[in-house]
Amino acid sequence: MYDDLIHNIKELVPLNERDVQLVKAAFRPVNLKKKEFLLQIGEPSNHMRFIAEGCVKLYNIDETGKEHILQFGIKGWWVNDLYAYLTQKPAKFFMQAITDSLVLQIHRDQLDTLFDQVHMMDRFFRIKTQHGYVALQERTINSMSQSAEERYSEFIKKYRVMEQQIPQYMIASYLGITPEHLSALRKNLARKLS
Repeated sequence: MYDDLIHNIKELVPLNERDVQLVKAAFRPVNLKKKEFLLQIGEPSNHMRFIAEGCVKLYNIDETGKEHILQFGIKGWWVNDLYAYLTQKPAKFFMQAITDSLVLQIHRDQLDTLFDQVHMMDRFFRIKTQHGYVALQERTINSMSQSAEERYSEFIKKYRVMEQQIPQYMIASYLGITPEHLSALRKNLARKLS
């Protein structure tokens, strides 16, 4: 259960065997059934979360009841309401399992302790936060400057594995288009490729 987590961390920073054992002891597993919530709007976001199995989404619902997906998380990814976590303000997003999922999470207090015990973990989370910020800025710029077709093409290039796990209406929400528009884009793209 912890192998993917350790591998993910070691891709960015070195860990010795003592470090590995401390990391494993600090993260707690949370099993989620499909559609089960891990975080709801208004709750404190006190954990960093790694997806060990399954798929989750981070989303908000506007005043008209429309769902807006900010982020997906699949096996091997980190997902969080990072704004709420960093500011210690109530969550602005729901985090919900799309499929049965296993999430490994660490509470902020335990993470602070881990930073003292395993100094490379501080560096790891700094790098992950920087990557997350860059990805969010790219997504924001792309949503303002690219057509829906360009955004969808980029999505399937970057997230091919994810695209096959997530219902189309959720991908449409993530891209900021209707499911019908996504269906038309997919047909048009299939025609171009054939």
